[in-house]
Amino acid sequence: MLIFSNLKGDLFGGITAGIVALPLALAFGIQAFGGIDDPAARAMGAMAGLVGATMLGFFAALFGGTHSQISGPTGPMTVITASLVSGAWVASQGDFTSVIVAMSLAGMFCGLFQVLFGLLGIGKYVRYIPYPVLSGFMSGIGVIIILGQVYPLLGLSSPVQVIDMLVGFPSAVAGGVNVTALLLGLASIAIIIGVPRLTRRVPATLVALVVVTLVSCFCCELPDALTIGSIPSGLPMPLMAKGLDLGAIDWYATLVAAIIPGLTLAGLGSIDTLLTSVVADNITGEKHNSNRELIGQGIGNAVAGLFCGIAGAGATMRTVVNVKSGGRTPLSGMVHAVLLLAILLGLGALVRFVPLSVLAGVLITVGWGIIDFKGFRDLLRIPRADAFVLIVVFLTTVFVDLLTAVGIGMVIACVLFMKRMGDMVEGRYSSQEMVPFDKESPWADEGGIPEEIKHKIYIQRLDGPLFFGSVTGFQRVMADVPDTAQLVIMRMKRVDFMDQSGLYAMETAVKELQARGITVLMTIIQPQPLYMLQSSHFIPTVIPEAHTFTTFEACTAYLTTSFGDLVK
Repeated sequence: MLIFSNLKGDLFGGITAGIVALPLALAFGIQAFGGIDDPAARAMGAMAGLVGATMLGFFAALFGGTHSQISGPTGPMTVITASLVSGAWVASQGDFTSVIVAMSLAGMFCGLFQVLFGLLGIGKYVRYIPYPVLSGFMSGIGVIIILGQVYPLLGLSSPVQVIDMLVGFPSAVAGGVNVTALLLGLASIAIIIGVPRLTRRVPATLVALVVVTLVSCFCCELPDALTIGSIPSGLPMPLMAKGLDLGAIDWYATLVAAIIPGLTLAGLGSIDTLLTSVVADNITGEKHNSNRELIGQGIGNAVAGLFCGIAGAGATMRTVVNVKSGGRTPLSGMVHAVLLLAILLGLGALVRFVPLSVLAGVLITVGWGIIDFKGFRDLLRIPRADAFVLIVVFLTTVFVDLLTAVGIGMVIACVLFMKRMGDMVEGRYSSQEMVPFDKESPWADEGGIPEEIKHKIYIQRLDGPLFFGSVTGFQRVMADVPDTAQLVIMRMKRVDFMDQSGLYAMETAVKELQARGITVLMTIIQPQPLYMLQSSHFIPTVIPEAHTFTTFEACTAYLTTSFGDLVK
């Protein structure tokens, strides 16, 4: 794709995404340094967030494999960085130089590992992560973000560990809360929720940041400890040019200590990024290059770490905003980064007045949006094995750590999958228009469809289990349905198993066909998939019960009498 082929759309998309990214970069940066109870840490965090968003946003767009991707600090990555920063602060007994070096090295290791992942072609294996693992993982991160921001919402200093947040909350509140900070934070949440209901032309988070900060400046008086404070202005400088006393650092110990957090950031950032790439593909109709995207992300995170910015990943909300605003090429991501750099250069002095409770309100809404409420609502309807994996990953994410959660979830999911699948293999799918029949032999019972309507019908024959390892092939085949099709028949006669990943992939595919004006009929004969579709209310919410059949002959009879009504 030519980088200047969509100049107007990319400029507008990049500027809009940059405006949305500003409050998030500040909030995530401050959250990363939230475990340090020192005003200087807040300024460092805000700077690190802006630098990370600028450097990663520019270089990931320039070298990445998803044309419309917007990258920057994200909730999952910030949770890991916060733990790293807090640990470095304690280990160094309050030495900011050690904290900055540890964070920078972890970011650079993250980048190097991601480049290695891309070169080794690991990107394609992300599709084998089951939905319950991702659901429990992302929901756990959402809960961690919300719990961590309750304290600053009340004008209090937040612990880093979830256990400390929960155990220490009663005593912290007993010591008194700042009512003004609480009201400002609640006002920011109300604005973020309310603005989209009035208009989507302006980013709600930016409106909350500006409006509530102005109210704070002119109508309230918060102590300096409850605002961001001054952040440095000027061009970001690399670690070596920061004027830090690097000679006092134990480099061997620091390097060793940064490798595991760097690997954790790389693994998590790769998953987060490639999931966002899939979202971008679904909106734009394009196809991203997974391994090139990982290389681009790696270069961006390595540069961000070199310039003392926090590591990040592809950001779903910012990417969607960019695409919806017209962004289609890597230029949009670079424009977004340049805008943030301009803000870093010129408006740093104004950021000092932003209340921490306002950023807490922003992050609470972000955490709420990350939680997979749909997955939890379906817990009693999905297979017990999937529900068990989701709960275990969720609890491990919240109360242990993120990497352990993903590892345990994957192991349990694989063991349970092997147990229930036995000697089954990944399904084979075929997609074929009814005519001409000589493209591929139809199943034996497909000869009864009247000749005059065959050319308007597309049959999707699913052969084998529809589970987390096979949904990519299913999605690819569903995307091949042409716009000329007026009706699609999904044949599930040979689908003997469906898990939560397969269920949600089926729901997405059918809704996309229906959005294109295509009617979908379904034949189901196996009891387990039928139970999944009925217990999740896929039938009749997505597909009416009248459009489902136990035999293809019944479907043919229905078509013979009702085809004209179905394709109107």
